[in-house]
Amino acid sequence: MVKRRTFLETAALATGAAFGRMPLPSGAAGPTIGIQVGAVSFVDEGTEKVIDLLAESAGVNTLFVASFTYGRGIAGRQPRGSPLPDHGVQEYDDAFRGGNFATPHPQLYRRTTIAPEKAPDHPGYDVLADVIPAAHRRRVKVIAWFEDVFRLDVPGFDRAVEADLHGRPTARACLRNPSTREFWLALVEDYLRHYDVDGLMWGSERQGPLGEALGASHGGAARPAEAGCFCPHCVAAARAQGLDAERARRGFLALERWVGELREGRRPADGAFVTFWRILVEHPEVLAWERLWTEGLRDTYREMHARARAVAPDKPIGWHIWHNNSFSPFYRAEQDYVAFADYSDFLKVVGYNNCAGPRMARYARNVNATLFADLTPEETLQLLYRLQQYPNEKPLDRIRIEGLSADYVRRETRRAVAGAPAGMRIWPGIDVDVPTGADEKKTQPEDVREAVKAAFEGGAHGIILSRKYSEMRLANLRAAGEALRARPPA
Repeated sequence: MVKRRTFLETAALATGAAFGRMPLPSGAAGPTIGIQVGAVSFVDEGTEKVIDLLAESAGVNTLFVASFTYGRGIAGRQPRGSPLPDHGVQEYDDAFRGGNFATPHPQLYRRTTIAPEKAPDHPGYDVLADVIPAAHRRRVKVIAWFEDVFRLDVPGFDRAVEADLHGRPTARACLRNPSTREFWLALVEDYLRHYDVDGLMWGSERQGPLGEALGASHGGAARPAEAGCFCPHCVAAARAQGLDAERARRGFLALERWVGELREGRRPADGAFVTFWRILVEHPEVLAWERLWTEGLRDTYREMHARARAVAPDKPIGWHIWHNNSFSPFYRAEQDYVAFADYSDFLKVVGYNNCAGPRMARYARNVNATLFADLTPEETLQLLYRLQQYPNEKPLDRIRIEGLSADYVRRETRRAVAGAPAGMRIWPGIDVDVPTGADEKKTQPEDVREAVKAAFEGGAHGIILSRKYSEMRLANLRAAGEALRARPPA
């Protein structure tokens, strides 16, 4: 007698074949097909319905559940000003706050001043407690996904922030402050001890003081006055390494004056780049301070990995690598995939090619205002293409509205796979409706199909559909599934 489940599975396979479609991989078989999804989607649409829809339409076998953030990038619905997708509640959640979308256990946070706030957005709801059982019944894995994004009004956070070169507190958590480090370690332990998660992923979309001073990102312009950190913890760490904090501070003050003169239209007689290089020669502590900051981030990775191993040795932990890695050769130099070997099980390398167009355009204009002010914006972009090894991409007047190509995804994936040590999984982040400006590139189904195909051609061990399900259109989600069905058998 044929069991009902066997009959249904056989019928499903036959139906797929009848329409010329191979079934999508399910459960733990095959590559990791992940998607980032926040609590609001399960609350708005129903937990089982969401999991089934993601598995059926896009072949998702791993949920990266946004479990801690105060930001809108991975949690909440679309922010006002961005169109709502064709699913979920059709209204904006303007009162979004964020926090821990699971249930924090206060006894683990005794060594940090930062309050372990439970997110008030969905009263009485614990996203991990709700999603994990439903996902596991369907052989779908759950990774707790959290990021380095706080609010200034979080109780105790003010005692964990960076200090800029003028000694003023910033809105950024200091990675060397014991309260910051202990908060992340407590969160790692909390998720692993109290939930049957299948792993953890953490992201920190920040860079060191030199990049901030230069405006070397796709975000805001140069902010040399905010370069840091010069708090007592960082100064003490510098002293232990024989670094002179005051000399470093004077170097960043020189950079602040240099940026100010460029903004006022006063070009140095020797040019912007030569003058910048002269500052580095005269103040080598600037680069040393940049490395000090970067090592603070690496130490955070190391300690989080060690805590995860101590609590749950069989659960992987990995990192979200910020999109700035695609634009800034300076930031890229600090993301040495070989160096991740000792404290990483996997890397999510962001390869969002659609929004990469507008973002690359902003990055080029930002550094064209400082470091590369001797060039035109188009010359700056072409230099960046050469440095980042992106041949055949579009000129500045087109990338904002056309994005970068799928070849960019292929190249970034191949570079990561080649650079990572054996055994480390590379799961590129695939752009599915990452928001852009009103007149900028919007994701289309063909974009998703080509990006998924390119990632696997680059040697990816899986993919992560990004940034969050609550901003994705269903046609674009289905396109990921179509690309997976079209893949040749392994």
